[in-house]
Amino acid sequence: MGLERKMWRGMFLPGEVVELRQMCFTPGRVFEPGKYIVGELPDIAFEMGLVEQLPPVKGKSEQIEDSETPSEGEK
Repeated sequence: MGLERKMWRGMFLPGEVVELRQMCFTPGRVFEPGKYIVGELPDIAFEMGLVEQLPPVKGKSEQIEDSETPSEGEK
């Protein structure tokens, strides 16, 4: 007998970005696989185990600001 992995929305931070691994059908919408903010997905996606936490970002890529990018006039 396999282990069941129980998940719920409360396992994630409200503004956290997660990955939806499979399509999720609800009466009002179809959610395609991809990255979503936790609050955008329905509870059933978490309960069915369709959501995974993204690995942490390594390096300085998340800290780059627009001011560091040269504008078109500076090329």
